[in-house]
Amino acid sequence: MFFMLPALSTVCSLEAPLETILADYAAGHCNAVELWLGHVERFLEKHGVADLKALLARHAIRPIAASFQGGLLAGPEDSRREHWQHFQMRLALLSDLGIPVLVVAGDTREPLDGEGIGRLSASLSRASKQAADYGIRLAIEFNAHASFPNNLQSAVALVEDVGCSSLGICLDWFHFTIGPSKSQDFSLLSRDNLAHVQLSGIAEVPREMASDADRILPGEGVSPPDELVRFLGQIGYCGAVSVEVLNPRLWRVPPRQFGEIAMTSLRTLLGQAGMEGER
Repeated sequence: MFFMLPALSTVCSLEAPLETILADYAAGHCNAVELWLGHVERFLEKHGVADLKALLARHAIRPIAASFQGGLLAGPEDSRREHWQHFQMRLALLSDLGIPVLVVAGDTREPLDGEGIGRLSASLSRASKQAADYGIRLAIEFNAHASFPNNLQSAVALVEDVGCSSLGICLDWFHFTIGPSKSQDFSLLSRDNLAHVQLSGIAEVPREMASDADRILPGEGVSPPDELVRFLGQIGYCGAVSVEVLNPRLWRVPPRQFGEIAMTSLRTLLGQAGMEGER
């Protein structure tokens, strides 16, 4: 039997300090988190990596992924150079913290021709090889508002073109739902190419108009991810499924309250038998 690992992204409580988030999420029976790198880097302005390790250990919380790394695939050369330097530092940090997955944003906005897609693929190949040196897997997240990749089919094709085991797919249900992806594309996923899953519900707005502020708890609103969850069970996906809600209204909810509600919602959606935490 395979087990999915339920987790919360600390970005769900963006305005709270990391110390508070981890303590309150743990009190709400969350034992795995996707660390928002902004939180981590703010914490490290005043503390050391050993302090963060001790904080995670104190609350018995496992960091299963970090998000996100942008700027590697597109943009001015000077800006990209800075992002690549930052990326190298983050790989070393994640390796030290024992975080196995780094989400990479598919943040290309300008139109791409065949040559441009080739350069994007080469950048991902370079990043994946560097990540492999640190024992980290990259998870490319397609973005419905990007020029490429903006859907699951294109993201899978990109991963296949790179052909590196240290690169997989991050499936964000929000971007899957509001973009051109379709449920038939699930057949392109496997335990081998799916590296991370992010879930949120979507408020009742036309999907063309949906923004991050319309993300709500998974299972609520329109387009509940039940079909996706069933498919994950069918392929024996045993990675993390993380709640990621970038909604300013929900950021004001105390982390303890949010964590309890979000974990209950996620456990209900995944089902008790499909969760590693209930073995």
